[in-house]
Parts: sequence; C-alpha cells; structure tokens
Amino acid sequence: MTTRRTLLGLLAALPLAAPAFAPALAAARYAVSYTPDEWRRRLGADAFAVLREQATERPFTSPLNKEKRVGTFVCRGCGQPLFSSAHKFDSGTGWPSFWQPINRAAIGTEVDRSYFMVRTEVHCSRCGGHQGHVFDDGPKPTGLRYCINGLALTFVPAAARVGVVAGAV
Repeated sequence: MTTRRTLLGLLAALPLAAPAFAPALAAARYAVSYTPDEWRRRLGADAFAVLREQATERPFTSPLNKEKRVGTFVCRGCGQPLFSSAHKFDSGTGWPSFWQPINRAAIGTEVDRSYFMVRTEVHCSRCGGHQGHVFDDGPKPTGLRYCINGLALTFVPAAARVGVVAGAV
C-alpha cells in the first residue's frame, strides 16, 4: 500500500535521479557528445567540472582575463567559435566577459535557478558545454555581459592557421 510518506519520499528523490539521465539527453541533443568518462579524459578534471557539471572557476584565476590579442575564443569541448576578441571587455568580475557572442547560433541559453537565484546559463550549442551566464548589466551596444569561465574556452590567435584550433579536443 502506498502511503503519503512513501509518495513524498519518491517525489523528494526525483531531483537526485535526474543527473543519471543527463548523458542520454545530452547525446540526443547535441552534435558533439561523449560519455562522461570520455569527456573527463579529453578535458581534464577542472575543465570537465565546468563544462560538463556546471561548476564555476574561481574569479581572477583564468589567464584569458588578460588576453588582449586579436582572435577567437572557442569552446574547449568541441572547438566551436563562440566569442570574438573584438567583443571582449574588462568587467572587473574576474571572468572573461563579452558583450555579444560571435553569432547567436553558437550559444544556447537556459534558465538557471541554482543557489536561490534566477540567472540565464550560457552553453555551447554544438556540445552543450557550460560556458557561464549572461547578465543585463553590460556595455553598449547590447547592454549584455556574457560572464564566461576561462576553463570553458580556448583562445585562437588570428595569426593561427584557419581550421586549426589549438588546445581544443
């Protein structure tokens, strides 16, 4: 016999079961997908935590904060171009910040209700890799601030050969 206590216990456990289904959903949803073990091997522990588990790197730790060369910031997971150095600015937040993506199709967004806040999460549209969040306190002309984890990106200088993405896996 099902009691109210049993039913409430099952409902409470549902959020804990959701991550078990995430790899199957991601595989069906994105052009580039791997098993969690393959992603971990390709990315390393820190980048895996950011790109695949939605972790956030500590502020002011990414060398990409100080990157001033002309070039493109690509997804570390799949190499898709996401942001141009022409759209990068110093937000003072401790993470690489951009006022627009390289094109709107390069990124996807979802509502993020973690940590008792409502934010807009940004991910790579090709592999689903978590990049960071977008806020409406950025500079003109968009008024947006794409606050991106440096561990989620690889910088490709404009002088690099076309088609070669250094550091992407």
